[in-house]
Amino acid sequence: MNRTERPRLPDLCIARRSRSCTNKIAYGCLWLAVILASVASPSIASAAERPNILLILVDDLAWSDLGCYGHPWHQTPHIDRLAADGLRLTHGYASAPICSASRASLMTGKTTARLGFEFVTKPEAGGQPVNEQFLLQTPPFTLNLPTEERTVAEAMVAEGYQTAFFGKWHLNQHYKRYLGWSPTHGPKSQGFEVAIENFGAHPYAWGKSQPSPIDDPGTYADDAMVQLVCDYLREPKRQPFFALASSFYVHTPVKTPCQWLVKQYDESVPQEIGRRNERVRYAAFLQTLDHHVGQILTALDSSGQADDTLVFFMSDNGGHPEYTSNSPLRGSKWNLYEGGIRVPMLARYPGHIRPGTQSATPVIGYDLLPTFVELAGGQVGDLNVDGRSIAPLLLNDQTLAPQDLVWHFPYYHPERGYAKALPEIGIDDLAVSQTKPQSALRRGDHKLLWFAEDDRVELYDLVDDPGEQVDLSKRSPEQTERLRTALVNHLRRLDARMPRRPNVTAPQ
Repeated sequence: MNRTERPRLPDLCIARRSRSCTNKIAYGCLWLAVILASVASPSIASAAERPNILLILVDDLAWSDLGCYGHPWHQTPHIDRLAADGLRLTHGYASAPICSASRASLMTGKTTARLGFEFVTKPEAGGQPVNEQFLLQTPPFTLNLPTEERTVAEAMVAEGYQTAFFGKWHLNQHYKRYLGWSPTHGPKSQGFEVAIENFGAHPYAWGKSQPSPIDDPGTYADDAMVQLVCDYLREPKRQPFFALASSFYVHTPVKTPCQWLVKQYDESVPQEIGRRNERVRYAAFLQTLDHHVGQILTALDSSGQADDTLVFFMSDNGGHPEYTSNSPLRGSKWNLYEGGIRVPMLARYPGHIRPGTQSATPVIGYDLLPTFVELAGGQVGDLNVDGRSIAPLLLNDQTLAPQDLVWHFPYYHPERGYAKALPEIGIDDLAVSQTKPQSALRRGDHKLLWFAEDDRVELYDLVDDPGEQVDLSKRSPEQTERLRTALVNHLRRLDARMPRRPNVTAPQ
């Protein structure tokens, strides 16, 4: 993978390391880790206790969208059931504020900075052009998750699990059509033994033909992708399974044939809210997602395996500002304020996770690989992942040691129409804002953001100020410098690709 030279960060000069050499060492350690797992310290799960794992990954769902997170009019009873029956994480985070990067990080247990995969896949190679709005030259786009990266599916196969994938992949260059799976970099090339490509009933599948309106209350369009998940869950299995149900909902285009739902929300959504028509359609769209989750949970129940299955639910990034409110959080999808990265995160495992519990422990997407491997009875070993297992938190309510969380987004957004986007990022803007290259670090209750264009930082207390309205960087200079130094050191250690000023060579 090509890496772009770093520009200046304060007092920073990087000796470039050989990525291929590092990868060879890491992959060489894999088999040693597998061998040593049987003689190392006991894992959290014995072979007899290893759960099936069902990961439900949804698209662009805001942290505050669900009833169980306090939304006043969205109807999400099936997803709320997961919260009632298990654990609700109130400080759960996506690894990135955008689809592909977040998914790549989740798959590998690595930060986007280490992967060099920080944006969305594209139809072809290139990068963002420098113009009067884009002052910095950003790294070239990464088109595919490299097959040499060790994925969570490959790790679970090594532990004796059957693996299955359904839905949105978005980790390879679009193949033949938008979001098309690549035969060389799709799910089956990344450790998933069962993988069937299908858009289901999402508007991606509509093409130029609109489905017939559905007016009968309680009736939804059949969704073939969801049906594939349900069929898989009901099939008898001789080994534990790891299944990833990756929904296309609630990603745009936000359209639904369920006119009864649109009518229902048109009667219940407050008249005074901004972008009301979009918010009404989005509420109907979201309830369709909830219906799909209900179908999946029902299939799991009917399989007789619900008590032996960990269900983990999360979103890949924050909500789209033109369709939903990320309030009380600042920002939205595409930026590193809380609205772009804090997401709903739920876990249910009957008899192991206490019902109706919640935790404010910060947890991030790249924690899932080591968590699932430990629950499967294995150990990550020396595979160079950035996440840590949260199994003790899930199963035993144990307090986890503090951990820095790191995000890196060295790009501009939106790529088109940047000049027309809002120049500032606020709360409940209900419009796309200008996002500039930025990185962030959370340590304890505090979060620091660094902006590459002007080498500027902001510091927030996320407990007292979850909306990130009071910048403490001038008020607390010593703490600001500590976190700034920590972020710089993380980016150096991860060999992060950085935006740079055109025609300026980074120090060697």
